[in-house]
Amino acid sequence: MTERFQIIANHADWLALHKPAGVSFHSESEAGFVVQAEQQLGLKLYPVHRLDKLTSGVLLLAKSSQAAASFAEKFRQQQMEKYYLALSDRKPKRKQGWVKGDMTKARRGAWKLLASQQQPAVTYFISQGLAEQQADAPVVRAFLLKPWTGKTHQIRVALKSLGSPILGDTLYGGSQADRAYLHAYALCFDWHGQRIQLHCAPQTGDGFMRLQQELASLWPSPWQLNWPSWQQPTENNDSGA
Repeated sequence: MTERFQIIANHADWLALHKPAGVSFHSESEAGFVVQAEQQLGLKLYPVHRLDKLTSGVLLLAKSSQAAASFAEKFRQQQMEKYYLALSDRKPKRKQGWVKGDMTKARRGAWKLLASQQQPAVTYFISQGLAEQQADAPVVRAFLLKPWTGKTHQIRVALKSLGSPILGDTLYGGSQADRAYLHAYALCFDWHGQRIQLHCAPQTGDGFMRLQQELASLWPSPWQLNWPSWQQPTENNDSGA
């Protein structure tokens, strides 16, 4: 059955939708996110980036091959600002900073971070401990992450390397939960002279819902924060988180 997705923004050249957690980007045994979106809207759509099956949030689709090519160049030139929210029930080795390193395949479809810096995955993060609303609720730390590159599983691997695997992300050692707590929170870019700021709060997950007010007050406009800069030394392909 085709799921109806929330439309975040509908532009003449592109469309931003909310991808729910648990919906595969690519078609597997059933229609994937792009095919379902095309069926819902009656449009031919062109992917320009992707999100893992377990990740929810803002996903951009172009309405023409020309627009898709323009977005591909923007991603290559680091002109697309991506911001993610994540929750973990374990304290990180440090509260904020860079996570940089090459990535290589590990076991069971996972990836791991290396100390080398040939074609590194690069992420900057900040974090905040959150006050508990229920006595039996797990201790939670919220993360806001800005990836400069787009390596497969980049954010998931970055948080594991910090000792704070994402809550519910059992592939990377996260504690069992009702969902994996990774959400594509915001996407910002310039389009033909107009500054676009797309934003979507998490919509599912007991942890996200319980901490909804705290998360909203922490980082309501993540693009306004004082993020450090990083220059990409080599060409890099945008991929999923």
